[in-house]
Amino acid sequence: METWPGSAYPLGATFDGSGTNFALFSEVADKVELCLFGDDNVETRVELVEVDAHVWHAYLPLVQPGQRYGYRVTGEYDPATGKRCNPNKLLLDPYAKATCGDLDWDQSLFSYNFGDPDSRNDDDSAGHMMMGIVINPFFDWAGDRHPRVPYHETVIYEAHVKGLTNLHPEVPEDQRGTYAGLAHPAIIEHLQKLGVTALELMPVHQFVQDSTLLDKGLRNYWGYNTIGFFAPHNGYSSTGDEGQQVQEFKGMVRTMHDAGIEVILDVVYNHTAEGNHLGPTISFRGIDNEAYYRLVEDDERFYMDYTGTGNSFNVRHPHSLQLIMDSLRYWVTEMHVDGFRFDLASTLAREFYDVDKLSTFFELVQQDPIVSQVKLIAEPWDVGPGGYQVGNFPPQWTEWNGKYRDTVRDFWRGEPSTLGEFASRLTGSADLYEDDGRRPVASINFVTAHDGFTIADLVSYNEKHNEANGENNNDGESHNRSWNCGVEGPTTDVAILALRARQQRNFLATLLLSQGVPMILHGDELGRTQRGNNNTYAQDSEISWVHWDTADTPLIEFVSALSRLRKEHPTFRRRGFFDGRPVKRGEGEPMPDIVWLTPAGTEMAEENWDSSFGRSIGVFLNGNGIPSRDARGQRISDRHFAIFFNAHDDAVDFTLPSAEFSGAWEIVVDTAGAEADSAVRRAGDVIPVVAKSLVVMREWTSPEVDTDHSVAASLSSLAGAAPTQTQRPDVG
Repeated sequence: METWPGSAYPLGATFDGSGTNFALFSEVADKVELCLFGDDNVETRVELVEVDAHVWHAYLPLVQPGQRYGYRVTGEYDPATGKRCNPNKLLLDPYAKATCGDLDWDQSLFSYNFGDPDSRNDDDSAGHMMMGIVINPFFDWAGDRHPRVPYHETVIYEAHVKGLTNLHPEVPEDQRGTYAGLAHPAIIEHLQKLGVTALELMPVHQFVQDSTLLDKGLRNYWGYNTIGFFAPHNGYSSTGDEGQQVQEFKGMVRTMHDAGIEVILDVVYNHTAEGNHLGPTISFRGIDNEAYYRLVEDDERFYMDYTGTGNSFNVRHPHSLQLIMDSLRYWVTEMHVDGFRFDLASTLAREFYDVDKLSTFFELVQQDPIVSQVKLIAEPWDVGPGGYQVGNFPPQWTEWNGKYRDTVRDFWRGEPSTLGEFASRLTGSADLYEDDGRRPVASINFVTAHDGFTIADLVSYNEKHNEANGENNNDGESHNRSWNCGVEGPTTDVAILALRARQQRNFLATLLLSQGVPMILHGDELGRTQRGNNNTYAQDSEISWVHWDTADTPLIEFVSALSRLRKEHPTFRRRGFFDGRPVKRGEGEPMPDIVWLTPAGTEMAEENWDSSFGRSIGVFLNGNGIPSRDARGQRISDRHFAIFFNAHDDAVDFTLPSAEFSGAWEIVVDTAGAEADSAVRRAGDVIPVVAKSLVVMREWTSPEVDTDHSVAASLSSLAGAAPTQTQRPDVG
């Protein structure tokens, strides 16, 4: 095999249109061999003799896209000191842009013999390994550009590539469960109908199927078990796994962008699929174990585990940090994605022991001219000590607001003493984000996510029902803040079904009308159930897939209407926090930007907030108090809104506030449907709000009268007739 010296940068396999440059980092290697595999699986080994700053490299002028490859690294094997090199193990390139095949969990993939962790196994693993693929990096983007939707206009839809598309009747069978399926017009149309501006995909980095799950007849459905941080998962490709998955993924992104939808990736840089000291040697472990993993300092056989998966990525090492940053830049520049949601992001801040928002990782992100300009969303916790960090990430970041989820769930299930907390979450969680200069959009609001109940299950189950996972129902969260409305699971009771429908609408309306960025879990808008399973990580089955054939169509229409209301009215997507001033107004003073109301229509006093029985509250949103300006610098104004929340078990009469707020109101949302009519209500009128429901009212203005400017009207005017008048209906 003809080889040239090549270059130490970039790392990975890079086809330049003629040949391919290979580069691999390993500080502990004594020898590195590039292994090329032909169609007949015959292996050709090429020793890399050029080494620059611990990067082993060569250029092979004859290697073209589609070439399968891996590495063998010779070096010290002494697990007690963190050294785990073994040239008998074929290793996946950490920078592989695509992979083919999968692991079969043969003994040869492990550097020890089963049952004897201190032994050494030298069986050759090549016949049982997935391999890297040299890809063709060229793609016709056809002028594609990032939509760059501002945060305050963003509506996120969390989805699973397979789960969203696998049962869709309009998606061709050979495209279901794939990137191509996501790009199908039926999926695009549905997302647009919901007003979705950003599709947040659960992990699409190449991940590994866990042997423990396979042994039980299950599969790693969620994909939080990454092994390739540059490669789109080959199992989601409809066209092949020899590089075609890259082209298909790019095509999906281009289609989403054409529809005005951003693509955000859920990324898992906190650990890898190699697990703990008993895991396989398939990539990082055999290349440079000490560089890529956090090891226990007083016994380097073992791994620090802040993730619950067996290992933690070593964000203290410059080459590990480089891999993360190179990966992020690659997905933005080459794959055109628009942002990232970082799984267990607190782990990335553990440069030493404690979570530190000034750690090197966050400094690198802030200084990077590419990564710093896309959406950055943290899951602000991990399983290590002090790992719950909601509200503590740097100003550049937004966060999954776990406190929002918990508070909204508690409020609607009728927990006492939640009014103040509920008010804070509804208005953007200023207590969490205002002090460090962030805005309401720092809060990614959600009621449900992939991990936990769906909204339909949240109102149908008090307990988790995870028996299908094969762990005796011991897995998954036990404290779900859910309420089954009186019956556990399915029922034919009409009253309970009506209450559950109302509760689902309460959650979705609260979510879409809160300040911050709403995130909808896929299928919640159509009543998807997981039969009470709140931990479907292993359920690649009909338990977790979206069942389009049983969709709750009225619920879809409800969510779509709410999304339109949010889009049309900047009152619900302010760029700054409310200040509520003046708190006490003198005569003639302007109205505050927000006023909290009792059911009697009076302004909330301190003793009202302190009541442990309070389950009903109203809020006035001043449409003239929006601290934002449009592109021309003009102050943005809107209609006034009032929202009445009733989490009581009985109906509550709300009195509309005085004419100072508005002389007349119209109902635009009623989750119970009881008062959804076009009648105009006046200040002081009483509005009955059904138990467990909310009502949204908009300031009513009389329809404007427009002069008819048609040609016929002009001719009539010339003839001496008075111009006709037409009423323009209120379309707000």
